[in-house]
Amino acid sequence: MTTTPEPASAPEPAAEPRPLWSPGPERVARAQVTRFHDWAAERHGAPARDTGDPLAAYTALHGWSVHDPETFWRAVAEWFDVRFATPYSRALADPGMPGARWFPGATLNYAEHALRPALDPARAGTPALLHLDESLEIGTVTWAELSRQVASLAAALRRLGVAPGDRVSGYLPNIPQAAVALLATAAVGAVWTSCAPDFGARSVLDRFQQVEPVVLFTVDGYRYGGKTHDRTATVAELRAGLPSLRATVHIPLLGTAAPEDALDWEGLTADAPEPAYAHVPFDHPLWVLYSSGTTGLPKAIVQSQGGILLEHLKQTGLHLDLGPGARFFWYTSTGWMMWNFLVSGLLAGATVVLYDGSPGHPTVDAQWQVAERTGTTVFGTSAAYVIACRKTGVHPGRDHDLSAVTCVATTGSPLPPDGFRWLHDEVKEDLWIASVSGGTDVCSCFAGGVPTLPVYIGELQAPCLGTDLQAWDAQGRPVVDEVGELVVTNPMPSMPIGFWNDPDGVRYRESYFEMFPGVWRHGDWITLTSRGTVVIHGRSDSTLNRQGVRMGSADIYEVVERLPEIRESLVIGIELADGGYWMPLFVQLADGARLDEALIDRIRTAIRAELSPRHVPDEVIAVPGVPHTLTGKRIEVPVKRLLQGTALDKAVNPGSVDDLGVLRFYERLAAERSGGGRP
Repeated sequence: MTTTPEPASAPEPAAEPRPLWSPGPERVARAQVTRFHDWAAERHGAPARDTGDPLAAYTALHGWSVHDPETFWRAVAEWFDVRFATPYSRALADPGMPGARWFPGATLNYAEHALRPALDPARAGTPALLHLDESLEIGTVTWAELSRQVASLAAALRRLGVAPGDRVSGYLPNIPQAAVALLATAAVGAVWTSCAPDFGARSVLDRFQQVEPVVLFTVDGYRYGGKTHDRTATVAELRAGLPSLRATVHIPLLGTAAPEDALDWEGLTADAPEPAYAHVPFDHPLWVLYSSGTTGLPKAIVQSQGGILLEHLKQTGLHLDLGPGARFFWYTSTGWMMWNFLVSGLLAGATVVLYDGSPGHPTVDAQWQVAERTGTTVFGTSAAYVIACRKTGVHPGRDHDLSAVTCVATTGSPLPPDGFRWLHDEVKEDLWIASVSGGTDVCSCFAGGVPTLPVYIGELQAPCLGTDLQAWDAQGRPVVDEVGELVVTNPMPSMPIGFWNDPDGVRYRESYFEMFPGVWRHGDWITLTSRGTVVIHGRSDSTLNRQGVRMGSADIYEVVERLPEIRESLVIGIELADGGYWMPLFVQLADGARLDEALIDRIRTAIRAELSPRHVPDEVIAVPGVPHTLTGKRIEVPVKRLLQGTALDKAVNPGSVDDLGVLRFYERLAAERSGGGRP
């Protein structure tokens, strides 16, 4: 007798994940994005807000913002009371990319908007900037004083012959003088550009020589990690290498006398003239930012006064919910776009917190001390710092008064799930965690925080308003719940107006529009989930593609660096001449740890169980360190090129690396491996 087997039961559907945190009804109601939504529905035809479902409400608002971008951005300008000195004909005259034309005919000034609170008698005497160094002694610059210094310095720049379009450069740490110099430059219609003083002379000249600045603001040195770092020799080298300079302005941070022919900061900012702002076209250059430049000269990325003004008003006001009374701190340096973004907190009327020092000196919890001392409400940091705090057993909520903190925002790399859990458990349970992702290229975020939405572990809350963010497969088809290329299918105001010295726009188009013509391809792998959230998997140009299965390096790092023995890791996938594939994993060990067979087995088991058996590394190799760009991002592609046999000076721009000695280890390893083959 035979029996018919029972049919296999259908698999149970995956359980819907539960949010780590959700905003309460009062928080949703008072959020600026909620009030903007109701106003835009009444005035501009946005869909009515679903008052019972914040996710449905945001989804509807976002859909309107990307399907009718001209109306959306006009609404943003009206909501934030952007003052156009001359009117615009329409908000978006040509939506094509590249080359979208925003607010043609309009003139305005970024600095004038950043300093508007100084005109309010009730706010003029309140803090615009709080600043501190490793001593944690707080200095204050009021709105009135900030406005006065900017007006005085702008008048001095005009006396020096600085005109709209001239470039003004800063070799400065994250100090109030840097913010004043940026705003004064914008006030006269000149173009700001900056590097941090930990950049060596060659790295700075690789950037500044491209744009030929007429003024250089410098310090004599800086303090970091409890040590004093003299920069007088570097400044002399910069002056010699920049023949375009008409003036150098000396800021004696260490008390050194001004070098010969240099102007003194105090003398240029001592007056009290009436503020004067050059009203420039909407697309007039505001600043030049730089790509990391790991494989050649950094790209000199130009963004506009009006484009940055609107994009940063949207980001700071609607996405980070900043406003008067907020205190906005982000750990950054002047060599990273997040410094420019931080200064833009002034646009929202927030008090901006500037910290000049090491992120972990004298102890790992240094940034939490800054937040406590300054009453920070929105605290921005790196995912790497969060993980470092977790690994070293920091307890910020227990050891510091963080009652003012309502939001911790992270960027620089994807915040792994353990980072979300740690912030929730160790800072406070009622904490909005805003993991954000964007780029220097737009000086903004493609996806990130929304104060009215829940937070899910390991996920960014949503695409940002006005950003038609999609994940595309290789054929250019949108995918959901699958890994795809991060693309943006409509223009954003802060997209570059071009690269410096790229008159035909060839390099600009090749950088973003070559793979999908007319569509911005950013170079990241992402997943857009069916719940509307976003997962970042790492750079698509360093994809691990094994047996046809792609995986982002960030996914590997999240699993490997959860192990307490691993301080940091780097994974590379190399296609071999015989058709094979070699995937080594490099690990920097924590103090006292040893890479023995037991640890290697734990690493491989974790990757196999939590990610994919196809992506278990062929080798695990202990290294003295992981190389980074000067802004702290892991360098993957140049290491891959080294292991494929490329000479170091061809594989990487040495001036773009934080520690060239670390890269030389990989160079020696490549030589031993005879061009990247397995032994």
